[in-house]
Amino acid sequence: MTISVHPVDEVPPLRRLAVFGFQHVLAMYAGAVAVPLIVGGAMKLSAADLAYLITADLLVCGVATLIQCVGFRRFGARLPIVQGCTFAAVPPMVLIGTTGGGLPAIYGSVIVSGCAIMLLAPVFGGLLHFFPPLVTGTVILIIGLSLLPVAGNWVAGGQGSKDFGEPGNLALAAFVLVVVLGVQRFAPAFLSRIAVLIGIAVGLAVAVPLGFTDFGGVRDADWVGISTPFHFGTPVFRASAIVSMLVVALVTMTETTGDLIAVGELTGRRTGPRSLADGLRADGLSTVLGGVFNTFPYTAYAQNVGLIGMTRVRSRWVVATSGGMLVVLGLLPKLGAVVAAIPAPVLGGAGLVMFGTVAASGLRTLAEVDLKAGHNVTVVAVSLAVGMLPVGVPTVYERFPDWFRTVMNSGISAGSLTAIALNLLFNHRPARSGSGAPEARGGAGHSEVADRP
Repeated sequence: MTISVHPVDEVPPLRRLAVFGFQHVLAMYAGAVAVPLIVGGAMKLSAADLAYLITADLLVCGVATLIQCVGFRRFGARLPIVQGCTFAAVPPMVLIGTTGGGLPAIYGSVIVSGCAIMLLAPVFGGLLHFFPPLVTGTVILIIGLSLLPVAGNWVAGGQGSKDFGEPGNLALAAFVLVVVLGVQRFAPAFLSRIAVLIGIAVGLAVAVPLGFTDFGGVRDADWVGISTPFHFGTPVFRASAIVSMLVVALVTMTETTGDLIAVGELTGRRTGPRSLADGLRADGLSTVLGGVFNTFPYTAYAQNVGLIGMTRVRSRWVVATSGGMLVVLGLLPKLGAVVAAIPAPVLGGAGLVMFGTVAASGLRTLAEVDLKAGHNVTVVAVSLAVGMLPVGVPTVYERFPDWFRTVMNSGISAGSLTAIALNLLFNHRPARSGSGAPEARGGAGHSEVADRP
C-alpha cells in the first residue's frame, strides 16, 4: 500500500532543494541585513562591529529557520517558514541603544521578550478560533499590501541610496519583472518554479556591466567569522527596555500568527492551535538565541510567503535548506557579502511579483466569505484602511506614546487587531433590527482550521 506524503513533507531531489532554497535566501536577504544595519548605524558602531552584527544575524536566521521548519518536541510549526529579524523591534531598540543602555541593554530585553513569547505561545494557540476566513483573508491581504512599499523602495534603488528614483533603477527592475513573468509563462514547469531566481540571475548579469554593483564589500570581508555568546558584553536587564520589548513581542506574535495562517492556506496544511503554539514557541526560542548570540528578535518573514504562493513549491525541506545556507553565510562573511552585492532594483523587480502574490492569496481566501450579507464588507474595509494607514502615512502616529506607535506603526498588527475586534463586534453579537445577518458565512465561528495529524 502506497502512503501518500503531504506536499509540505515531500523531499525534492538535492539539486532542486539547493535551487529552491537559494531563491528563499535571495528573497529575504535584504530584509535580514537591514535590521542590524539600521540599529548599528543609529548607534554609530564601527564597520567591524556592523559586519559582526550582520554575520551573527545570518547565523541565527539560519538556525531559527531550521527550528521552525524541521522542529523538535513542541518547537517549530513544521511548515515552510523563513525566520528573520523583525522590523517592529527597530524603533525601541534604537531608543534603548542610544539612550545609554547600549547593546547589552538591548540584548537583555530581547532575552526576556523571547522567554515571554515561549510562555504565551499556548495562549495564542487557543485564540485561533478568532481567525475565521473573514479575518485570515483580510490579514493576508494586508500582509501583501504592506510589503509592496518594500518592493517599491528596492525598485527605486534602496531607501537612502544616492541614486534613489533614477530612471535606470526603475528600468532594471522592470527588466527583471519582465524576465520573471516571461519565465513563468513560457518556460517548462521546473524553470517556471525558479522564475524568481532566474530573474535575479539575469538581472545581475545585466547590472554588473552597467555599473549597478559594488563588490568592494566582498574584498574587505573575512573568509570565516564565528559569533560567540555575549560578544558585546553581559546582558543588562532594564525595566523600561523590557517593557517596550514585551510590547514588541505581542506585535510579532500577532504578525507571526497571520504568516502561519497564510502559509497554512497556501500549502494546504491549515494551521491548528497546536501548530500555531509550536510555531510561536519557536519564535520565542529564536529570539532568546538572538539575545545570546548578539542579534535581535525573530519572526516569520512574510516576504517568503509570497514566494511559496508564486512557485507552488510547498516543501518545508526546501526552506530548511535555505536555513542551512543562511548558517553557512553567517559563518563565511565573504559569501554573505557576495549576496549583499545584488542591486536593490534587481530584488525589487522580483519582489513586486512575490508580494503581490501574497495579497492575491488574501483575496482568494476572502472569496470563501459571503460579502453580500451582514457586515463582512465593513470588517474588511475598515481593517484594510487601518492597516494601510501607517503604510501610506508613516508619520501618522508620530505624536503618540512609544508603546502605541510600536503596535500601530505595524500595518500588519494594526490591521489584524482591527479585523479580530470588528469580527467579534459584528459576528459574535446578536443581530438587532436592521443590522443584517447575525452570522454571515466566513465570519466568527466558521473557522475551518485543522491541526496536522
